Amino acid sequence: MSEKILVTQALDERDLLVKKINDKIAKASFVDTIKPNEDKVYAKRIDKAEYAKEAEAAYQQINDLIRRFQLIDAAIVESNAKTEVNTSYGTFTVAGAISLRSRLRGMDAYDGEADFEGRLKNKLNHEYSERVQFCDMKNGQLQSTAESMRLSILGRDAKAKDDKPLGVVDAYMKENTTELVDPLDVKKKVDMLEEKRNILLTELDTQIKVSNATTFIEIA
Repeated sequence: MSEKILVTQALDERDLLVKKINDKIAKASFVDTIKPNEDKVYAKRIDKAEYAKEAEAAYQQINDLIRRFQLIDAAIVESNAKTEVNTSYGTFTVAGAISLRSRLRGMDAYDGEADFEGRLKNKLNHEYSERVQFCDMKNGQLQSTAESMRLSILGRDAKAKDDKPLGVVDAYMKENTTELVDPLDVKKKVDMLEEKRNILLTELDTQIKVSNATTFIEIA
């Protein structure tokens, strides 16, 4: 006879079964020793027949729990593959939503290497900062060079300023100023990626929880 339970209940029971099965395996005894002139097995200190009964019962209980785990797990997987959730960035199956959420958080099988959006954002940020610093450094050097050129033209007498050809210095500055080439408007792209990521993760979390709390699965 089958039973219907919510996915949230199934998830809780699945987690509990993992602990329960492992505890039973750890505590069970399946092999012991005995001497011909003794009635009790060495480690458990119980009658041989009783020990055999306990070992068989423990083995059966563990296998029954494993079967229960497999049934619940399969039902959850099947439900996740069929049930859909909606976000502002599209519709996903619950399985797809869980996979996407794990990928964006770097918690998938690729250990963060498949968080392409995050890596792209970091690359944009790093390169932008690096190029801005480079511009500042080169232009600072240029400013120092220009100042030296002005002093050379003017000499130490500031009164000669109006009579000296300082236009060459301005031309030199204009031609040699280092400028940022930013065709994508990187700061806007970074903000957009960050906003999309935050919205999507929040929506995925919410929709997955709502789906799990309202979707029933059947355990055979």
